Amino acid sequence: MNPVSTTHRNAGEETTEPSPHEDRIDAAPRAEAVARVARPLELPLDLIDEDPQQPRTADNPGFSPKSIAEIGQTIKIRGVKSPISVRENPEAPGHYIINHGARRFRGSKWAEKTTIPAFIDNDYNHADQVIENLQRNELTPREIADFIGRELATGKKKSDIAREIGKSPAFVTQHVTLLDLPDPIAKAFNTGRASDVTVVSELVTAFRKNPKEVGAWLADETQELTRGTVKLLREFLADKRRQVDEDASDSEPDDDLTSNAHTQFDEGENERAENDAYSRSSRDKLKRTIIRVDYRGRPARLILHKRPSAEGRAWLKLEDDGVEVEADLGKVKLVALIEG
Repeated sequence: MNPVSTTHRNAGEETTEPSPHEDRIDAAPRAEAVARVARPLELPLDLIDEDPQQPRTADNPGFSPKSIAEIGQTIKIRGVKSPISVRENPEAPGHYIINHGARRFRGSKWAEKTTIPAFIDNDYNHADQVIENLQRNELTPREIADFIGRELATGKKKSDIAREIGKSPAFVTQHVTLLDLPDPIAKAFNTGRASDVTVVSELVTAFRKNPKEVGAWLADETQELTRGTVKLLREFLADKRRQVDEDASDSEPDDDLTSNAHTQFDEGENERAENDAYSRSSRDKLKRTIIRVDYRGRPARLILHKRPSAEGRAWLKLEDDGVEVEADLGKVKLVALIEG
């Protein structure tokens, strides 16, 4: 027989204590009750309103159509795994205002869901909203790359991984690049000089074609590594390769000229002097001129092939972000002429 309680007699008095079995019998319904209390509600989306005073504005990158489509795609496949937080709307009984989770809310609408899991928290204010966004620790590019690497190791395709995490195949490919970086780029990434995944991916592409030049460029610790500077680097290297190809084409021997070369160089001292002068003149000429300027304290270069809207103006390409602007030449300061 299993005892339910144990009786103790001490100094003429009896006490009754619950047995361990009795504790286990009572614990099960208590745990079930706690689980019922902690379980989120499934609230209809049409009873939830966004907070018009939330700290993130309409132009926040997290609210862009692309970003909402990405989270919406994951919600369509997997649902909302982390409930949103809402508070009762004092001006509309039966309705709620979002504390945090606006992206999940918008993504659920994009995925054509009718309800969303939510906790009600009426003890919430706008300071809490700012704190929640400031203290959220996002995954680092390396952590994302490691996750993708583990998924690839199981045999998954990049396209399947992209669909599961709600990102584009290009996003997955860029992060895969981080798993095997050339040494100079790995150093820049690991030290924090290059933290933008797009910048790192562009550098890897440039390094594969021009390892020596890109390595030397990265060796300059003062060089800023931004999308604009890397874009200019790749354009410069492409122009340089094109010029080399043109020079190689120009230097191919012509049969007629070769057959008569000895005659041409035997026509006297005057012709040899002219040839020497021409050779010196060629060395003094810039094959492709790049005009570097300063525009309002920002480094830039003149775009010579783009027609300005009026005399006294010119198109510039800013070196720090690659943006092209039309400027008044009176505000442009010449810095240097270099050969591209």
